Amino acid sequence: MTAGEEHVLLRTEGRAAHITLNRPRALNALTHAMVRRIDEALAAWESDPAVETVITTGAGGRGLCAGGDIRSIYEDARAGGTASYGFWRDEYRLNARIARYPKPYVAVMDGIVMGGGVGLSAHGSVRIVTERSRIAMPETGIGFAPDVGGAHLLALAPGELGTHLALTGTQIGADDALLCGLADHFVPSDDLPRLLAGLATQPVGDALRPYVGQPSPGELAGDRAWIDDCYGADTVEEIVVRLRGHGSAAARATADTLAGRSPTALKVTLAAMRRARRLGSLERVLEQDYRSCCAALASHDLAEGIRAQVIDKDRSPLWKPATLAEVTDTEVARYFAPPAGEEFRLAATPRQA
Repeated sequence: MTAGEEHVLLRTEGRAAHITLNRPRALNALTHAMVRRIDEALAAWESDPAVETVITTGAGGRGLCAGGDIRSIYEDARAGGTASYGFWRDEYRLNARIARYPKPYVAVMDGIVMGGGVGLSAHGSVRIVTERSRIAMPETGIGFAPDVGGAHLLALAPGELGTHLALTGTQIGADDALLCGLADHFVPSDDLPRLLAGLATQPVGDALRPYVGQPSPGELAGDRAWIDDCYGADTVEEIVVRLRGHGSAAARATADTLAGRSPTALKVTLAAMRRARRLGSLERVLEQDYRSCCAALASHDLAEGIRAQVIDKDRSPLWKPATLAEVTDTEVARYFAPPAGEEFRLAATPRQA
């Protein structure tokens, strides 16, 4: 395999080490091999005194990472397999490593950043967005619940903004990402080359200072009132009732959005968000994610959702159960029980940087 064919490119430049995701035709979607390579690099650089900063970017100019390689997950689900278990275990260990990394971890969230891409970036200590950033956890649209610690991140957003983003999968830009705590700094995309060059010779704060700006206003701040009111309900059914009955046209449109999502995924996602607030640490939420993902792998909706959105692209998934009323509490609880013989644990340690 030549360097051009490698899906993760590693290099050092001055005081900085660089990770470049290199599957541009797949929007840098993560494979299991990519997760392992990134984790190995981070482990090595952690003890390398020559490396003071780690920078993660995506090749191709369209985004950092569109998520995990869901085609592989689809094939596994259709075959009734469990190969995806290993991918998720290693991915979540990587997410936890990034969150606790003892050196500045600079994630350049330029372009599309979704699902597993959020796990690679939003747990970092220095998260940069641009005017091109489009960030989302779109899992309910494929019969899945947000994973990679997404519920932990979104549960920390102001009010019920995180619940709204988790249930709808809405894409947000730079200003809304800053508002929700998914990013730290806005840098115009034209300034990224100079910023990255500066990180080779300067501490992160010094390199960033000349380029940090103010993004264009987002939408969530103006929608906060109806979002907090509607998503404060205890059930998805009541959330939908409140959205449909609200005076805001945006709220009513959101009810239509939820109507197209997997009913099971919506109920599991709301439960995961509420539980994340109680669990507290990222590690406990990642353990919860592992349980819900393993349950989803054996479900009808995950394979059907990927088929409709990615494989056949007919955008017409046939969810089973088809309505919220048919999704029982017992079925939702199944997503939070460990799979037989597959319990997953992570040690929780504070960030050292």
